[in-house]
Amino acid sequence: MSKKIIFMGTPLFAVPILKSLYQNGYPISVVYTQPPQKSHRGQKINKSPIQGISETLNINFRSPKNLKDNEEEFRFIKELNADIAIVVAYGQIIPKKYLSLTKKGFVNIHGSLLPLWRGAAPIQRSIMNLDYETGISFMKLVEELDSGPVSNIYKIKLDHDQNAQEISEKLSMLAAEKILDNIDDILEDKAQFKEQDHTKATYAKKINKIEGKINWGEQASKIIGKINGLFPSPGAFFTFNGERYKILKAKIGNGIGKAGEVISDNLEVACAHNQSVKILEIQREGKNPQKIGEFMLGSQIKKGSIIQNV
Repeated sequence: MSKKIIFMGTPLFAVPILKSLYQNGYPISVVYTQPPQKSHRGQKINKSPIQGISETLNINFRSPKNLKDNEEEFRFIKELNADIAIVVAYGQIIPKKYLSLTKKGFVNIHGSLLPLWRGAAPIQRSIMNLDYETGISFMKLVEELDSGPVSNIYKIKLDHDQNAQEISEKLSMLAAEKILDNIDDILEDKAQFKEQDHTKATYAKKINKIEGKINWGEQASKIIGKINGLFPSPGAFFTFNGERYKILKAKIGNGIGKAGEVISDNLEVACAHNQSVKILEIQREGKNPQKIGEFMLGSQIKKGSIIQNV
């Protein structure tokens, strides 16, 4: 008898994992994803990446605004009598009463080394924290956020030159590979789920835009961690003469100066501990991204300028 699999996910991170299951012959009975969102500017409607790939692969999908107090969706999943639900960055809490509706439970693929960085932004927080490694965890969902028992954890080293988008792609491809062994083990009752050490839990709260503001009084590695961790969105930024500038790419320099002082003609900015940050790519508010050489040709930010932390 064919197995029935529910897949629940929304962002690009989840797409390779769904494709891996589909391309390797696993029967996806239904996909759940977040409903289309209106653009910030204009009225364009943006489908989630998972809705897009579901349509391409002709997989049935559902996109309810919420699952809480939603009897229609509860009945639908109950009557489906699925074997397992795979959850990858779905984007909303799955109510406790749903968690017993599949034979093998709801299994979440989380982008951190649990119990570290439970919550909404594990990859960003790990990079901003200058962690040495990160990874993915296969975990059974329970009522409390990201605190269920874990079967397998897969680690990668964190390259501090890579940004959140690049690390996310690495972890997504790793998960797409490892899902195949893990789902077989779970369906065949071979997987062993062990309780997390809850005393070691840390939390990756949702990113607030204001966190992107750069403090030039910090050491260079922390500033680079912020730039990389918040790329591409919401981004790390500074203001100069009332305008906002988003730093897209930078590296640590060894220039010396007052914190916030521009110490070269190529926008190298001094920070704490006799260090500096060499800005490589930048985006002025309302403009296109630019390499630093092109940007400096018409910029008001010159050597000797002071970028205040205001």
